[in-house]
Amino acid sequence: MDKQQMRTTIIDAKARLGLDWAALGQGIGMSPVWTTSACLGMNSMPKAQADALCEMLELPAEVSTALQAFPHKHWDKAIPTDPLIYRFYEMINVYGETIKELIHEEFGDGIMSAIDFSMDISRVADPKGDRVQIVLNGKFLPYRSW
Repeated sequence: MDKQQMRTTIIDAKARLGLDWAALGQGIGMSPVWTTSACLGMNSMPKAQADALCEMLELPAEVSTALQAFPHKHWDKAIPTDPLIYRFYEMINVYGETIKELIHEEFGDGIMSAIDFSMDISRVADPKGDRVQIVLNGKFLPYRSW
């Protein structure tokens, strides 16, 4: 089973059982963001969590094996057409250099890790319409000289 087949199988089982990503994350002891990413094929999942997820979703061992496989992270479009995903590209296009400048000013020359990284997504109530709050937390990795 490849990652795309795994993804479809998990999404179908999740819908069939009426579960959400938060419940799946809680059930395997991981964050809902990371759990979702692994189930969509963008991260590999340790065996214990993969087996627990498959048990929750009543899925066969081949899904667990696919969850544990290392992903090939690729993007098939230069700019996605999905409006929500496109907005992230727009945000980085408008604010990317600003973020880079502010990180360099605060930390020095380096990058924010997307490997030693966590993310949280939450709803913030607002009388003018609820807001989406996204917190990205990545380890700073300074460039080295040698």
